[in-house]
Amino acid sequence: AYDREFLRTLPGLLIVAEIVLGLLVWTLIAGTEYFRVPAFGWVMFVAVFYWVLTVFFLIVYITMTYTRIPQVPWTTVGLCFNGSAFVLYLSAAVVDASSVSPERDSHNFNSWAASSFFAFLVTICYAGNTYFSFIAWRSRTIQ
Repeated sequence: AYDREFLRTLPGLLIVAEIVLGLLVWTLIAGTEYFRVPAFGWVMFVAVFYWVLTVFFLIVYITMTYTRIPQVPWTTVGLCFNGSAFVLYLSAAVVDASSVSPERDSHNFNSWAASSFFAFLVTICYAGNTYFSFIAWRSRTIQ
């Protein structure tokens, strides 16, 4: 089974945006000498960890795997995942923004500043999906 309509829903569009913007966050940092600033290690961990899990959830939703594994409370899992992603991405975005400084390393400044901007955009996307997950969890329906 393949759910083509999922990508036309707002949660589906938000997941695609999270994947694209999250990829930008960690590639913009990974392309620099981020290891010189320890705070970027946290940003990289959050960005890569949630990017991989978001790709996994997109596959689960598109292939309708949640219908074949009814033992898993998917609405609760989605709420916990999106809620934790929102909180940790918000902390990573704040750490990213506070660690960007032109004095530290001028040739990495633009990449770090752009990654900070995209980290806040991903945070907004996860906040939106947290809201939709909460609505689904509250009504006890599958997204």
